[in-house]
Amino acid sequence: LFANYWTIAMFLARGVDVVFRRDGKRLLDWRTGQRLGQKDHVTLWHKPPKPDWMSRSEYRRMPETLSVRELAVQVTQAGFRSREVVIVTTLLDAEVHSKEDLAAVYRARWHAELDLRAIKQVMAMEVLRCKTPEMVRKEIWMHLLAYNLVRTLLAQAAHGAHVQPRELSFKGALQTLNAFAATWACPGVRRDTLYAAILKAIATHRVGNRPDRIEPRAVKRRPRKQTFLTQPRHVARKRLLAKV
Repeated sequence: LFANYWTIAMFLARGVDVVFRRDGKRLLDWRTGQRLGQKDHVTLWHKPPKPDWMSRSEYRRMPETLSVRELAVQVTQAGFRSREVVIVTTLLDAEVHSKEDLAAVYRARWHAELDLRAIKQVMAMEVLRCKTPEMVRKEIWMHLLAYNLVRTLLAQAAHGAHVQPRELSFKGALQTLNAFAATWACPGVRRDTLYAAILKAIATHRVGNRPDRIEPRAVKRRPRKQTFLTQPRHVARKRLLAKV
């Protein structure tokens, strides 16, 4: 959903290169553009008509054409649904950025799904509990702030242990931080020594290296048979009391 003209143009204006999966809306013709290899070429995208959400001034600032690279990557691992993935990127030099490197970069985007799971489930942000828009915004920002702080601790702990940050457990780091929270507030504690101990403890929570892991898209636990609350809780409470 990101490989569209406007998103790529906005990223390029900020000096950011992109690697996206092609959305299939544009006509794909491998015979056009500068051929770099089999199903690998640099082509021009022309500016489409103005969408409703964009102002006329923004539309005029957009470039008339974009030079993008389109390449097809074959998926050979068992368990993957797609057998071929077409990637769109602004990294045009095939000698510097090979097809295999770009395929590895795109595959690494799965970490985004895992990070969202860490925010929503591990940090319990799946359900927002505030009642007003202002407080909901604060609740979201506090979760994201705490998430970035834990990721910073993971990066520092990994650097000290000479491993990659992804080799350490996010949940283990959060549990370690909570365990040391009470000690941090104690008077007379040498925080530099305690901080080093926290990083050392976080570095012990390793996750297994499981490349090409295959798991069924199903859950083992059955959901509990409960009805859904379809009205405000105080209304449902009054309805129950009226039956007594």
